[in-house]
Amino acid sequence: MQTDLALRIPQTSATLQSMDRRALLQSLPVAALLPTALADSAEAQSSTTVYELRVYHTYEGKLDDLLRRFREHTMKLFEKHGIKNIAYWLPTDDPLKGKTLFYIIAHPSREGATANWKAFSDDPEWQSVRDKSEANGKIVEKIDSTFLTLTDFSPPIR
Repeated sequence: MQTDLALRIPQTSATLQSMDRRALLQSLPVAALLPTALADSAEAQSSTTVYELRVYHTYEGKLDDLLRRFREHTMKLFEKHGIKNIAYWLPTDDPLKGKTLFYIIAHPSREGATANWKAFSDDPEWQSVRDKSEANGKIVEKIDSTFLTLTDFSPPIR
């Protein structure tokens, strides 16, 4: 007799505590046991996902202000508007050291990127954060942006 093990998902924490490990594992879909990086990579490589490499060149002495703004506000606002944070870097060598931020974000598509950036830039919360952070002068002198797609041989993005 065949049973649908996926239907035996515990309904309360008390049930979860009394359920044995084998029953719990049998109740999980197989996909839940696969590494998420593998699933993310396969999805990203076969979809319309685009990555955006952005380089922010700050005015002298303003990098810490930019990093604070990203840490405390910008990353959350990106997610709010469908922009996925991938990674952020600081150069270790001159001439970029101490005045440049590199980062990669992801969008569902190139068209999605345009819509995401429009929604982000029109957000009153972002405008307030930007204006407050620039009360003592502009932070960013120049932004470089390049859209990218993964190659078929890229390792998984974690």
